[in-house]
Amino acid sequence: MVRRKQEKKRRPAFGMPKGIVLLATPEGWRHSVLTVDGGMHCGRLTNVPATAGPAEARAAAAAMAVGLTHDFHEARVDVTWDPPREPGAWTARVTVAASPPNAFG
Repeated sequence: MVRRKQEKKRRPAFGMPKGIVLLATPEGWRHSVLTVDGGMHCGRLTNVPATAGPAEARAAAAAMAVGLTHDFHEARVDVTWDPPREPGAWTARVTVAASPPNAFG
């Protein structure tokens, strides 16, 4: 009997997100995506101008997290923004979306 070489499952390059921090800076909008395994992905929202309002920046950050989660984990998530505690800073919770009802029963 011939044995197949076992392949190790690789962890996705992007961990499952659990939160987003969004900051307004003079240079533009900065974000940090916190993951359930303790990781953090930080950067700038390049598709949002520095003069954009908070609603546009929150929408772009949420879309980024949703898209990356779908691409790396094939999962749907919901992003819920918390009320701001201080000017220029927002936080959001990222949770796995409830699966749609099964059409077959």
